[in-house]
Amino acid sequence: MNTYQSYRNLPALAGICSMSEAMKPGLSIEECVRRLKRYHYAFKRLHQIFIARLTAEPIYELKMGFSLHAHLCAEQVSAVRRRIGEMREPPLGLDIVPDAKLEIFFDEILAAPTTEELVLGIYEKALPALKAGLERHGNDTNPLADQPSLRVCRFAQLEVDDMLKFGYQVVGQLVHHALRERTRTWSSLLDDCLAAAGGLDGTQVPVCVNIVRRHSATPYTYDGRPKRDERFPDPYNMGVNAECFLYDAKFPAEPKTLMMFYKRLREVDVPEMMASIITETIDKPWEYYRDMTRQLWDEARHAMMGEVGLANLGIDWPRNVMVNFTWSLALNTQLKPIERHAVLYFIEQGLMPRNGKRFEWEVGLASHNPLSALFQDYDWADEVLHARIGRDWYLKDFDDPRKAVQYGDQCWSRVLMDWGKWREEGLTAHRNWWPDVYRQFCQNQGIEPDPDVLAYSTTYAEVRADLKTISTSA
Repeated sequence: MNTYQSYRNLPALAGICSMSEAMKPGLSIEECVRRLKRYHYAFKRLHQIFIARLTAEPIYELKMGFSLHAHLCAEQVSAVRRRIGEMREPPLGLDIVPDAKLEIFFDEILAAPTTEELVLGIYEKALPALKAGLERHGNDTNPLADQPSLRVCRFAQLEVDDMLKFGYQVVGQLVHHALRERTRTWSSLLDDCLAAAGGLDGTQVPVCVNIVRRHSATPYTYDGRPKRDERFPDPYNMGVNAECFLYDAKFPAEPKTLMMFYKRLREVDVPEMMASIITETIDKPWEYYRDMTRQLWDEARHAMMGEVGLANLGIDWPRNVMVNFTWSLALNTQLKPIERHAVLYFIEQGLMPRNGKRFEWEVGLASHNPLSALFQDYDWADEVLHARIGRDWYLKDFDDPRKAVQYGDQCWSRVLMDWGKWREEGLTAHRNWWPDVYRQFCQNQGIEPDPDVLAYSTTYAEVRADLKTISTSA
C-alpha cells in the first residue's frame, strides 16, 4: 500500500492526514468517550471555579480574566457534550464524576484560601494537565476515523493555550518564591491527586498514594459579597447619577459619552451579580449555564470597553472615577437567585425601547468619539442577545410576560440601598467626583468646561438607574 497515489497527487483524505497516518491504530469508541468525559469534567469544574471565585476576587484584571475563561470553558463543555452524544452514548452519564481523586483535585482548587493559591492551582496544575490530555488524544486517535473528536480537541487546545498565556503572566506577577515554598505541600497534594487518578485523562497507571483533603476538608462556601482592589477607593459612592445626566436633553453629547464610559466600566458589578445567580442556581439544563455565562462575559467586556474609553480620553479613572459595587452588593445579599434574575430581566427589557441602547448608540455617534460609537454599537447588539437569553431562561416560568416584568420591578423595589447608613458608618461621603473628571476631560480636549455640565450634582439618593424612585435609608 506504500505505492498508493491520489489522483494527480491531489491531497488525499480531504487533507486531514496522510494515507499512512490514516492506517495507524487508534482509540476505540469506548476509550475515546472515556477520555472525552474526563475533558468534559475538567472544563465543567474549571467553569464552576471561575464563576464561584469571581465575585469575591478583588483584582479587577482577574475578574475580567475569570469571566472570559468561564465563558471559554462553558463553550468547550457544550462542544464535548455534543460530541459524546454522537458516539452511541445515550444516556450520556455526564453528571457522573469520572474519578474520585479528580473530584478532590478540583475541590482543592475551588477552596484555595488565597488568590495566589487559586491561580497556581488553575494555571499551573489544572489547565496544563488538561492540555496534556488533549494533546495525547490527538496523538493516540486515528485522525480519519475520529476526525470529529479531533476537531473538538484542537479547538479546545487553542482556547486552553489562550488561558494559559494569561495565567502564566498572572502567576509570574503575583506568585513569589516564598509563597511557592509555603504552598509546596498543597501543590504536592494536587500532583498526588492527578497521579492517583492516572492523570487527568486517565491514561497513566494510577499511583497508590494516600490522599487527604486539605483546603476542601471543609466544603467550599460561596462568597457573594463583591470585593475590589485598591483602585476602587470609594465603592459605596452613589454620588453621581449617570442615568439622570445621560437622559437630560440639555446636556451635549460629548460629556454624555464620557459619562457612558463610566457607566460601562461600572458594569463590572454585573458579572459579580450574575456569578451569584449561576453559582446558586442548581439543576438547570447545561444550556442555561452556558447562556448565562456568555452574558456574564459580555458584561465584563462592556466594563473593559469603559476602561478603554476612559483611558483613550486620558482620564485617570482609578484616581478620579468612583466606581461602586452597591448594585451587586445589594442584590447578592438581599435577594434570592431567581429574584436577582428577575431584576436583571427587568433592566434588560428597559434597554430595548428607542430610549435605551439605541439612544446610547446615537449619543456615541453625536459625540464624534469613534470608540464610543463603536462600543455602543456592540453593546446594543449584546443586550439584544441578553434579552433573548432572558426570554429563554426566565420568561418561560411565567404565563404572562407582563407579570415577569412586574415581578422584576417589585424585586428591585424591595432592594434597600443604604445611602444614609453607609454615610453614617463612614463607608462613603457620596462625594460628587464628576466636576473633577469633567475638568480633566476638558483640559485634555483643549476646551472650556460647560458651566451647566460642571455643576451637575444629581445623586442616587432617591432615583435609581431606570429613573424610578428607589428604596433608601436617607
